[in-house]
Amino acid sequence: MDENQTQVVKDFVLAGFSQTTSTEAGLFVLFLFFYVFTWVGNVLIMVTVASDNYLNSSPMYFLLGNLSFLDLCYSTVTTPKLLADFLDNDKLIRYDQCIAQLFFLHFVGAAEMFLLTVMAYDRYVAICRPLHYTTIMSRGLCCVLVAASWMGGFVHSTVQTILTIRLPFCGPNHVDNFFCDVPPVIKLACTDTFVIELLMVSNSGLISTSSFVVLVSSYSTILVKIRSKEGRRKALSTCGSHLMVVTLFFGPCIFIYARPFSTFSVDKMVSVLYNVITPMLNPLIYTLRNKEVK
Repeated sequence: MDENQTQVVKDFVLAGFSQTTSTEAGLFVLFLFFYVFTWVGNVLIMVTVASDNYLNSSPMYFLLGNLSFLDLCYSTVTTPKLLADFLDNDKLIRYDQCIAQLFFLHFVGAAEMFLLTVMAYDRYVAICRPLHYTTIMSRGLCCVLVAASWMGGFVHSTVQTILTIRLPFCGPNHVDNFFCDVPPVIKLACTDTFVIELLMVSNSGLISTSSFVVLVSSYSTILVKIRSKEGRRKALSTCGSHLMVVTLFFGPCIFIYARPFSTFSVDKMVSVLYNVITPMLNPLIYTLRNKEVK
């Protein structure tokens, strides 16, 4: 296709989960519950941290409040459209809306990856250098690290979006997922996307995989440096919630983005895990593991 040819695809059709009305009605109720629980749980954490002087002054809970805000943003990028599509047989999404959804999905998702890495560093300082914790993890540094997480997410998402919008879309418009994401969207381009796929895999795949390696390495270092059984027990208790979040969030992301853009039947269910389930479980994981939040 000529690079100067104007784009002709104005709408995409999202595959959804089922074409059966009764099934989609049941899924609507289920995912509505997930979304409401996500909002209630994360808003409660944000309000609790903001209203309690002790929690608000603690770097760990300051970062946790920011994580809850990111979870709200992340789930809101895809879930409202998913709920609307359960009630709509067409499941159409305009091209500009699709690109916007793709941009904000990677923007917030990458920012959350970076923030989880920051939280791992916070736990490393708290456990391995407790006497210098308040000095190192000052409020100023925490704000800088949070801002850097958002900026990193913005840069990552901008690269992904620019690579996508430069592609010509002239024919197929059926997105094989319930939201617009890079792998299923670029498959619809009317040109060879091999090089673009390599660039995007090296971008998203590298970020998710390297962040996961850094996180696991930091927690392993914490456990190695602590000699006493009691100290290791406390460290596992403190970091256990973080490890659960890391596993639930990074595992599916690595599966989706750190491989060539081929389609598997389980992709939709894996996408549900990190788009819908993880933002909902974060409040439960952190509140059940932290006495201060409870």
